[in-house]
Amino acid sequence: MLALAALISVTSSLGYGLPAIIGLESMGVPSPGETALVLAAVLASQGKLNIWLVILIGIASAIIGDNIGYWLGRKLGRDVLETRGPFHAQRREVIAAGDQFFAKHGPKAVFFARWIALVRFAAAWLAGINHMRFRDFFFWNALGGITWAITYGLVGYFLGSAAARAISTFGVYAFGALLLLFFAYMYFRLRRRRRERERMAEADLPAEEAGGEAEAEASASGAGAEAPVSERPAPEAEPSAERRRSG
Repeated sequence: MLALAALISVTSSLGYGLPAIIGLESMGVPSPGETALVLAAVLASQGKLNIWLVILIGIASAIIGDNIGYWLGRKLGRDVLETRGPFHAQRREVIAAGDQFFAKHGPKAVFFARWIALVRFAAAWLAGINHMRFRDFFFWNALGGITWAITYGLVGYFLGSAAARAISTFGVYAFGALLLLFFAYMYFRLRRRRRERERMAEADLPAEEAGGEAEAEASASGAGAEAPVSERPAPEAEPSAERRRSG
């Protein structure tokens, strides 16, 4: 409690700058955005700040920061990952798998990433790198930022930092589960693509062999249909005029 009181006494001087830290976290800079929002809400419960202004600043910081992170990932991140160098083929396969993942699960991933610690600072970058449609990203990111900021702000305001820390704890477990699911998805996706390439290679090989056999048979049948001139029987010569007279 003494440590928390000391932390609150120090951060109270930051005032409404606390929820603005969320913007740094959303841009991809590892920052205690969640902790900053909870502390600002606790200060508001003590009458030092206005809770609705704290929530409003938190929402704006989350949305603006995520949009900056999205465009940085879309304009810079993909080019960096596709640059030729070590593991170039593997990086391209990961990008292709990520494109399919965000095309299918992008809205859910963007929304729930806001609630999971250690994921929300990278979610916007990943969405941009994998070229998720900006319209979909903006809507689901804004919805996640609004509901997240209101929830954490009100929990910190009415129940104090203990309840907010409980939510954070569950968020860490959810992060672990999501991380396992993501790696499992990537593993099975890459394994499926590898099997498809192997099946295509195996299908092409018999086709080439069959084509070679067909050409050999065609050439053999053509040779049999028309014998060489040297092998044809010579036509019988007509009897000469002297033989006809003598006969």
